[in-house]
Amino acid sequence: MFLYLLQIRTILPLFLVFWIPWTAKKTNERVLNEANKRRSLVRTIRKRQATFLGHVMRRGKLEHLVTKAKFEGKRSRGRQREKIMDGLATWLGPGKVSDILAAVKDRDLWRDMIANAYKQGT
Repeated sequence: MFLYLLQIRTILPLFLVFWIPWTAKKTNERVLNEANKRRSLVRTIRKRQATFLGHVMRRGKLEHLVTKAKFEGKRSRGRQREKIMDGLATWLGPGKVSDILAAVKDRDLWRDMIANAYKQGT
């Protein structure tokens, strides 16, 4: 719900700046294109995932083990879900999951990596 309100907060001022009445029936995408802006929902989600991952990995408790663990047994049928670590590895740029786990230990380096990836987009 909060992320939806965040998106609304970016779109409504654009309607006011461009003097677009509600009866004009312009889509939000069209207004964003006219303002040369883009939605940042995915970037916001990835940034929050990365900050949470850094918090969990530095703690070194049960959550740390769960994010790195491999489970025995059969995998379920169908397409496998994307792991958070793999998604963050592609978002943060070229590198392996092991490089990310090493960078998490250094808090300042981790913050810089997240900030750079957020500025570049998805």
